[in-house]
Amino acid sequence: MKTAPVALLFLILNQMHPSLLQDSVRGCPKEIPHNEKLLSLKYESLDYDNSENQLFLEEERRMSFLGFKCLEISRWVICGLIGFLTGLIACCIDIAVENLAGVKYYVVKQNIEKFTEVGGLSISLILWAVLNSAFVMVGAVIVAFFEPGAAGSGIPQIKCYLNGVKIPRVVRLKTLVVKVCGVICSVAGGLAVGKEGPMIHSGAVVAAGVSQGRSTSLKKDFKVGGFFTCLSLSLSLCLSLSLAFSPPSFLFMSGGVLFSLEEGASFWNQMLTWRIFFASMISTFTLNFFLSIYNNKPGDLSSPGLINFGRFESDSVAYNLYEIPLFIVMGAAGGLLGALFNILNYWLTIFRIRYVHRPCLQVMEAMLVAAVTATVSFAMIYFSNDCQPLGPDQSEDYPLQLFCADGEYNSMATAFFNTPERSVRSLFHNPPGSYNPLTLSLFTLTYFFLACWTYGLTVSAGVFIPSLLIGAAWGRLFGILLAVYPNTVWAVPGKYALMGAAAQLGGIVRMTLSLTVITTVYTVLIIGNGLYDIHIKLQSVPFLHLEAPATSHWLTAREVMGAPVTCFNRIEKVGTIVDVLSNTSTNHNGFPVVVPVAASDDLGKICGLILRSQLIVLLKHKVFVELARSRLTQRKLQLKDFRDAYPRFPPIQSIHVSQDERECMMDLTEFMNPTPYTVPQETSLPRVFKLFRALGLRHLVVVDSENRVVGLVTRKDLARYHLGKHGLEEMQLAQT
Repeated sequence: MKTAPVALLFLILNQMHPSLLQDSVRGCPKEIPHNEKLLSLKYESLDYDNSENQLFLEEERRMSFLGFKCLEISRWVICGLIGFLTGLIACCIDIAVENLAGVKYYVVKQNIEKFTEVGGLSISLILWAVLNSAFVMVGAVIVAFFEPGAAGSGIPQIKCYLNGVKIPRVVRLKTLVVKVCGVICSVAGGLAVGKEGPMIHSGAVVAAGVSQGRSTSLKKDFKVGGFFTCLSLSLSLCLSLSLAFSPPSFLFMSGGVLFSLEEGASFWNQMLTWRIFFASMISTFTLNFFLSIYNNKPGDLSSPGLINFGRFESDSVAYNLYEIPLFIVMGAAGGLLGALFNILNYWLTIFRIRYVHRPCLQVMEAMLVAAVTATVSFAMIYFSNDCQPLGPDQSEDYPLQLFCADGEYNSMATAFFNTPERSVRSLFHNPPGSYNPLTLSLFTLTYFFLACWTYGLTVSAGVFIPSLLIGAAWGRLFGILLAVYPNTVWAVPGKYALMGAAAQLGGIVRMTLSLTVITTVYTVLIIGNGLYDIHIKLQSVPFLHLEAPATSHWLTAREVMGAPVTCFNRIEKVGTIVDVLSNTSTNHNGFPVVVPVAASDDLGKICGLILRSQLIVLLKHKVFVELARSRLTQRKLQLKDFRDAYPRFPPIQSIHVSQDERECMMDLTEFMNPTPYTVPQETSLPRVFKLFRALGLRHLVVVDSENRVVGLVTRKDLARYHLGKHGLEEMQLAQT
């Protein structure tokens, strides 16, 4: 069944990575130990806080009133451009998926109809499995070998980025290209996935690149992003989350804004809200405009957008007071099923981290899942005897007759022989009697485990649509069972499919506010962590939640801070700076600048803070103080020199400093941040946590009663404390 794709895969892998195949043939895959109670040291924080040094103040003083107005206008233009490009990418993904999936299902449908009469349906099964495996193989190869950062939905990574964690390669142009191509192959390959998560990630990459006005991958600077700080980048990323939900209704725009606020954004203001609405409007218009041209209806802007659930008639979703307890029961069921889904996926992800860590194995697993999905789907359709009349009000795109009588179609095929989005739409809107309870029961059970197995593969894929499909199936089943009782004409199956979809999605991803708007229904969800939070934890990311652990008030800054601290004097020797930056055992990124109090005292009074990146730029430009004839001369730098080096600052090893230059001095006064945030060493952990998270800090200096530096608090110092089974627990730091 999978001979041709697997043979082609081995040929490709043997050319690219022959050692990997040789190792995998010799024996079992090597286990990589994984401890979920570790925090990785490889993640660094983003610099959201402006360094208000003399260069910054001088540039601000030089800017006129007209310059500030132009800056404000440029921000709105940037937001509009982000919306336009994101809508264009969404349109390309939608059209590509529709055409590729349409061709695949048409070819398989013709083959099934041909061999149903003459026998030999096994050929149709092989064809379906091979096509699925071929699509998924392409999507998995480009992710596993070219850009592993494009795997999954991307929402956990973007959520971490908005939280202030610098995730490597998450907003690269190469990641965007692989993400778009990968999600097209994943959905067209018949996996139990959706395209909304990768769409959010794609929008984030667009927002990051456009707001900075440069591409490090293309080595091109468009000279339009010099005014935007890292905080502006974060806000642009946050804005992109709302663009994935692009149908032209105010409710869906509101859902995107709430999704941004609830799932990731650590910083928010009123102006950002308006800019997100503006970008959402531009994105929606762009998507609808190009889709209207594609559908040969130029100017028709009523397209339902990228994620289309169809339109409900007002009578079909009307509900009564006595149905509210039923909705509560469905919400609880969705929470329980979501918790089960997350637990199973959690242990499966642990297994993948330990054993399926080589690219060749990851590609083979993705192909295996694609082939199994096709096989299970074919078997369910083959053995199903749920035949329904094909009336004029049916909306099936690829109806399969199989062993049904003339004028009838196989109802199980409506759920399996479709893209997940179309299956959700049919469960919502097909008339009562379109499915029997056994069909929905088997589909729910089968698709639940397929979706759980699929999420976490090395492909670009989302979990939003599969969650809705699972919930819509058991929700419609719930409505059908209610209709068995007399006088239950109010039990419309489509309405309960909608409620079940909302409950199941909320149970898996643990969204409440945005889900309420996006699906127009509340669900009560109180069990466990969401799927995105689980995958963040499995990656050992130092993620800061909304609040510090509830029982941590007894901890103080003195107990959580890092000490002793490497500090620099206001005028420091170049050789000392080079030696500190070259020390690979510490690899600090922020250094307090101090004024010595006494010759015998190791602690100095805080007078500023300077970053590793700033010191590297200073060393690169040889900004040294030369002690010649008692005159202090120093090369002048501008803020533009630091912006041009962002975001890929050169490593210290690439900067040559001669022996004579090591004896020179460097004056840090002009470049350091003279007003860093500080806290007394007796400050409680929750207060430190609130200050650190609310202001988006990277470093928080701890001082004593005489304003002397005694320690430094970073993200990892705060993220390592959490509530566990035995109360407040401390996680260990490791270079994973």
